[in-house]
Parts: sequence; structure tokens; C-alpha cells
Amino acid sequence: MRLSDVQNAGVRVYGDTSYRGACPVEAMEQITFFARLRQDHPDTWGKLALHPRNEQQLRGGQHRGLIRQRAEGMTPGAADIIIPARVAFVCEMKRRDHTKSAWQDGQREYLIAAHDAEAFACVALGCDAAWDALEDWIAILDGC
Repeated sequence: MRLSDVQNAGVRVYGDTSYRGACPVEAMEQITFFARLRQDHPDTWGKLALHPRNEQQLRGGQHRGLIRQRAEGMTPGAADIIIPARVAFVCEMKRRDHTKSAWQDGQREYLIAAHDAEAFACVALGCDAAWDALEDWIAILDGC
């Protein structure tokens, strides 16, 4: 499954999909996004936004721990940025040059399921694209 597959399923993609070149790593883009979110919306979205830690959960001898985490509710493939609201914001962040980002197992399926459940599901290519998505989401909430 490719980026176009999630687009074809109705998941929005923010950013320039044709961009190729130097760009920050995904973790730095995510840190920048959360810092800005908590600065600009400290009492609302900045308090509610979360990043579920699901990546690279299985490393030598942690199989039993992974089974327990899944039993406790960990969802493999959960998106990088989730904000609960009457319409949830579900955003998978990738690098601005998305060809330099890897998809983890279940991420695309998670986004499609979120979209099908009427969440605001998107892929953001970098922090600026995630911010554009956030602004579109807030506009939708304001119109509800």
C-alpha cells in the first residue's frame, strides 16, 4: 500500500507530495508541531493532543510485554497525533519528502479506519503541513 492508496480511501494528504530533497527527520517535525500546538492552544488542543508510543515496540525479549500492552489497549498503527473532540483529529506525520519516511505495520489501515469512522484523518508531510491540517480541522469544528 502506498500514499496514494490512503488518498484513494479518502484520507487527506497535506503537503507537497512531489517534494524531494533535504528535510528534518519525522521526530523533529513532530516535536516542533507539539511545541507550537502547546504554545498556541495551551488550554485546549495543546492539553488534549497525544502521541501514542507504538513504534518499534518489539526489541529482543519484549514479546511478553508487547502482548500485555496490546491487551491493555495499545493499537498497532495508531497515528502520530491524535486529538479527541466531537470530530477526532487523527494525523500521521511523515517527512516533507515522504519517500524518506517508512510506514509501520498497520498505520495506513488505522488511518483508513479513522476516516471510515468519520474522524478527520490525514497524512501530513512535515510540521507546516500538519499545521495546515490542524487549521482545516479547527475550521470544521467551528462549523459544527
